[in-house]
Amino acid sequence: MLSTKEIRRELHGAPVISDKVMQHIHEEKLLKIWVPKKYGGLGYRFEEGLNTLFSCAETDGSFGWMLTLCAGANYFSRNIKPEIAQLLFTHSETCFGGSGMVGGTAEKIDNSHYLINGSWNFATGAPHLTHFTLNAKITENGKPLMDGHGNGIIRSFIISKEHAEVIPNWKSMGMEASGTYSFTVENVLVNEDYSFVYDTFFTNDILDTIPFRIFADLTLLVNYLGMASHFIEEAEYIRPEIHFKSFTESVEKHLEKVLQIAGEIENILGDHKDISEGYQNEIHQYGVELVQRLSHQILTIYTQLGIRATDINSEVYQVFCDYFTAAMHSNFRPSADDLDFSF
Repeated sequence: MLSTKEIRRELHGAPVISDKVMQHIHEEKLLKIWVPKKYGGLGYRFEEGLNTLFSCAETDGSFGWMLTLCAGANYFSRNIKPEIAQLLFTHSETCFGGSGMVGGTAEKIDNSHYLINGSWNFATGAPHLTHFTLNAKITENGKPLMDGHGNGIIRSFIISKEHAEVIPNWKSMGMEASGTYSFTVENVLVNEDYSFVYDTFFTNDILDTIPFRIFADLTLLVNYLGMASHFIEEAEYIRPEIHFKSFTESVEKHLEKVLQIAGEIENILGDHKDISEGYQNEIHQYGVELVQRLSHQILTIYTQLGIRATDINSEVYQVFCDYFTAAMHSNFRPSADDLDFSF
């Protein structure tokens, strides 16, 4: 088991999650926090899993982000047929990951096979994935298939890594070790058993009923809070005379609130009640405003750290770049109508 200090040392300036850290990830089953115990996972409750992801992001931005996205993809163990899930997830190093975009087509060959073609961007953890997940438009004889409402049918598929070509094109300023690459799939035949639909579950658990929007919102928020906590830790090394106590307390307060929301969600669902759209909107708006405040505070503090903080080999610079790269995720981006560029 690696310490926080050892993981940071391994990943500082690294272009990819190291083998040593990946071994630690597999030993601790960090990719399986959402995988049911019957498939060899940890089967964490919502609060427990979120708290784990916060600690991972606090350790290192790329480390936390990769685990969040790949453990989130492993959550799909709940969406695939039990016999397939059992086959895939009993292996200790199974790691799903991929793209949420619709980047290709799945040509229906017969009642149980599809031919996959296309390209997808931003597959976090790509160098370490055992299976790629992707969304594709269903076609037959080259024409899109439509549902009863006239919308194109989209389905998610699981492709083993041998059938995907990884394109190492991640050139962003931060999250360098996250391995967020593109990938292509060409003429790969997939059995329907290796496909799934987001809102169809083969397990019977409260986590199955958590709206995906809330799951995405809260898992990303704990990452931002974790990186903010790490940023303050590094900032204190440079300017110990500045008092960051109020910022630290705010991070702790908001982490507590996120975990409280997670607990409330499980309690509501445990009572067999629905999560109202209004409450989902309230949670999302809280996330939008929290990320805006975090970003403003981190930027303000960074400008007070002096020239040492601009050293591209410094820890604080890496955390700063990691945070603002992650903050570019579209999930909490405010609408253009809400922006005010006056000064």
